[in-house]
Amino acid sequence: MFLFQRFTLRPLAVAVLALGSPFLAMADEATVLGEVRVSGQAENDAITLKRKTSTGSRLGLTIQETPAAVTVVGRETLEQRGVGNTQEALRGVPGISWSSDPGSSGTVFFRGFSGASVTQMFNGITVQYDSIAARPVDSWIYDRVETIGGASSFLNGAGGVGGSVNNITKLANRDGETSEAKVGVGSYDKKQLAVGTNRQLSDNHYLRLDINREEGGTWVDGMRREATQFAGSWLVDLTPALSHTLAVEYQKETVDRPYWGTPTLRGSGGTMQIDRETRFRNYNSRDGIYEQTVQWARSVLDYRVSDTLKLKNTVYAYDALRDYRNVEVYAFNAGNTAVARSAALLQRHDQKLLGNRFEFTWDSTLGGKTSTWAGGVDYSINKQTRFPLSLAGPFGTVDPYHFSTEAFFSIPGMVPGFTPDRSNRVKTLALFLENRTLLTPALALVSGLRWEQIDLEVTNLRAASASNPAYFERRYQPLTGRLALNYELTPQWSTYVQYSTAADPPAGILTTASFSQVRDFDLTTGRQWEIGSKYLFADNKGQATVAYYDIVRRNIAVADPVNPGTTLPVGQQSSQGIELAVSYKPAPQWRLDGNLGIVSAQYDDFTENVGGVAVSRAGKRPANVPERVANAWLTFTPHAQWELGADARYVSARFGDTANTYRDQAYTLFGAYVSYKLDRKTSLTLRGKNLSDEVYAERVSGTGMAYLGAPRTVELSLHTRF
Repeated sequence: MFLFQRFTLRPLAVAVLALGSPFLAMADEATVLGEVRVSGQAENDAITLKRKTSTGSRLGLTIQETPAAVTVVGRETLEQRGVGNTQEALRGVPGISWSSDPGSSGTVFFRGFSGASVTQMFNGITVQYDSIAARPVDSWIYDRVETIGGASSFLNGAGGVGGSVNNITKLANRDGETSEAKVGVGSYDKKQLAVGTNRQLSDNHYLRLDINREEGGTWVDGMRREATQFAGSWLVDLTPALSHTLAVEYQKETVDRPYWGTPTLRGSGGTMQIDRETRFRNYNSRDGIYEQTVQWARSVLDYRVSDTLKLKNTVYAYDALRDYRNVEVYAFNAGNTAVARSAALLQRHDQKLLGNRFEFTWDSTLGGKTSTWAGGVDYSINKQTRFPLSLAGPFGTVDPYHFSTEAFFSIPGMVPGFTPDRSNRVKTLALFLENRTLLTPALALVSGLRWEQIDLEVTNLRAASASNPAYFERRYQPLTGRLALNYELTPQWSTYVQYSTAADPPAGILTTASFSQVRDFDLTTGRQWEIGSKYLFADNKGQATVAYYDIVRRNIAVADPVNPGTTLPVGQQSSQGIELAVSYKPAPQWRLDGNLGIVSAQYDDFTENVGGVAVSRAGKRPANVPERVANAWLTFTPHAQWELGADARYVSARFGDTANTYRDQAYTLFGAYVSYKLDRKTSLTLRGKNLSDEVYAERVSGTGMAYLGAPRTVELSLHTRF
């Protein structure tokens, strides 16, 4: 069946299934608790401080009890805001910005950091290739997106200096039988069809299936996208205390002639200027392509040993294949009369991850004080082989407005087929432990510690040399942690202070690291101080959060000032900032949400190799990091059948290079929607995004290219539950 089209994942999937099969055989003999039905009014999805989250801690804490800036964007909010993919969901997080350009389509900027310094997970699992593997996925199959700001390696492993993002899939549950469907059409020939159902198959068997199909919606000339996502899960109550969940996911995405960016005009005095006539132009090869196939399998056993001790074991398998065939860089000539095209790349990424995580939570006492422990062990093997063929070019120039481009394999020197470059194998063993002890009924001490042993083995599959040996290996053993106090001033108001640490892979990501990137470097290290407060007000109709942080990342790879052709493990990057968020329902028919992030980020000690010369970048802001990001939403329900909404997003100007000589302009986006309930379970929604048709960049490149965001679009959707 399509779920396991690639033979290479089948052994992994079979292993996951085998782990669950002995317990499944017991199901018919198990004693299962009788059906329990709970009724009541659903919690307002925006008011989340009393909701438990696993992203900020494994201790089973609510957001208010967690001494960190934790945000949850739940399913209700995703639907109400018309969130199309996992990146759009991040508007609900203070200060975050992102870019989905194909070369690093999962890039997220959080608290002044990006790349490997922001961990991105799927169901609590990182594939250690986040800026590529965390490509935005259509949101239908996801239940929520959760984040924690700042240093969080003690939770999720190496990385996470700037924060962590966790995309959590819908799972089979015991909450009753539900089914839903959505059909939508929109600008640029966009079409969507999605269905989902949660069913109780018997007294102790529950099944959930979700599938989404989307095509079109691409606004650049010649570009075409088709994407399918499937998520299925099977929950079995084996005994009253033991349950097993088998979850599988399949994602297939094909983009013909993907858009890589727009050349900006020369001679603009350092400020990005876009020729509006080139806004929709696509300078890629006429048969360029991006394609990915992603498969997940998880086997999760939950065992409640007693009221105070719970065990959980997760076996996980991941398989991804990504193909690129593109001409990726375009630049105006000095007179802005022609566009030069260069950087042809034929590449394949073949990545597999297999792991097992065992964890526990234990409620106990410590010195007579109420104390909760959480901990466990995680072991994984992550292997990736890349197959690059790159030609620098240039490949001639074209008229900026009237042109045709070549077939990719007509480029001299570019031939079909994939030749492997190197294989990176990363083995990770992690031991982690957390504790929360109530020093007084209102004051909690929260701590966490994580030790990892990371073994990197790289096999060179091409000709060996002194700078690229046939084989090399490195071992890293980071120890990271958190120490925090959380004080409950009242049941509605808490404040906290925390100190946490993190460790990053050297010079990027270990699953793609080369010999020169890791030869002389240890893991980079980071630390964070954070204070914050969380407050419920107006009889729990509103909530507000505030956090101030100070982060320092050390030991980054920089150019040697004496010998610019080499690099040294020195340097420092820092950021300080404040984040605010508010949700408020002043009346049943009104809802207001907003957030604001302000960050001062800079290189404290950074030397860059510029044409063989060492140049200091101390005091410069990291590329593509805005100082201010703000979001606001307002919804109004004048009648039981009608809902109206408006939203705005502001992003301040960013630099495209570490020299801070090239920048874009601040931008503001506006959106609105109107929704009409045809009946109690069916609604029709008309939604507009970027209503002012702002020309803006998601990301600015020092090469003089800008990856532009979408123009004005309109969508019409029908959503029904049955």
